[in-house]
Amino acid sequence: MKLVCSKSNLLNGVQTVSKAVPNKTTMSILQCILVNASKEIRLTANDMELGIETIVEGDIIEPGTVALDAKTFLDIVRSFTGDEITIETNSSYETILRCEKANYKIVGKSGEDFSNLPSIEKLDSIILSQFTLRELIRQTIFSIADNDTNKLMTGELFEINEDKLRVASLDGHRISIRKVYLKNAYPRKKVVVPGKTLNEISKILPGETDKDVVIFFTNKHIVFEFDNTTVVSRLIEGDYFNIDQMLSSDYETKVTVNKRKFLDGIGRATVLVKEGDKKPIIINITDENMELKINSTLGSMREEIDISKNGKDLKIGFNPNFMIDALRVIDEEEVDIYLVNPKAPCFIKDSEDSYVYMILPVNFTTVS
Repeated sequence: MKLVCSKSNLLNGVQTVSKAVPNKTTMSILQCILVNASKEIRLTANDMELGIETIVEGDIIEPGTVALDAKTFLDIVRSFTGDEITIETNSSYETILRCEKANYKIVGKSGEDFSNLPSIEKLDSIILSQFTLRELIRQTIFSIADNDTNKLMTGELFEINEDKLRVASLDGHRISIRKVYLKNAYPRKKVVVPGKTLNEISKILPGETDKDVVIFFTNKHIVFEFDNTTVVSRLIEGDYFNIDQMLSSDYETKVTVNKRKFLDGIGRATVLVKEGDKKPIIINITDENMELKINSTLGSMREEIDISKNGKDLKIGFNPNFMIDALRVIDEEEVDIYLVNPKAPCFIKDSEDSYVYMILPVNFTTVS
């Protein structure tokens, strides 16, 4: 095999597929990137749960295939300072990577044992812009659970209902929901996509508003196609939680507040919270303002923020980081917060329900 391509194209391709290379595995072949130069130059990585394949522009002088250690391959390509890279292998898969006057010789593998991406029947699909998908992930990914106690909590619900796509995540303490309208209507569909898959997609998705992503669904897999890249992931099996049962439109207190002032106030309060400390922020809502208060071993802090309020006065405590996570991904200048009592969840949502963030309160009886 012999091929020539630009450093920028190759580096981008290797970085893209490297997201599917496992950190730890007993199968050394999975720590490789498959370079397949036949009709075009294809790079593939696959950890058996997530697989990524991308096409790299370049010239194939002699077709062939080789599997190269992903980390070594990436480090070498990154180290080159020239514009053009040549990759050449012999019959025993010894591989030479050349750029200007620099030469590397590394050991490759045949790639026969490499697991190619599963063949997916592309029937059910939806189309949305790269920007919309990346935003949906950014606005919900923070509230997936980071342990495997409940597998479904480590993924996100993708629910299609005609021309609406709803994406939701929860971790037992909060729920994040985003809803967008699609250009076309599609059959109803519900799948749970692993959080790891969505995290990696958000890193490699260019996020352009004028370019689309096509998403295909099967019973066990989801496929994302954009530009010259294909991402295939296993779905998480099982029925997702009935989030509609967890949502409520009832409230005793409605607060409208400037998002930036509220977010900055909570940020100032957390200055007094050590990492790993679980001190709640106390929010005391009265007619004219909202008082933020926090007490910790480092000291105490109070701040008043002007609000518009409908309903009862209320004093309630929250994990400040959960509130920050939700507010950070809301673009509106003002947010509406709906509350019932100190032991009931609060809802941050807009009038169209294009976003809903539910956060459970914490007990603050020990806080003065």
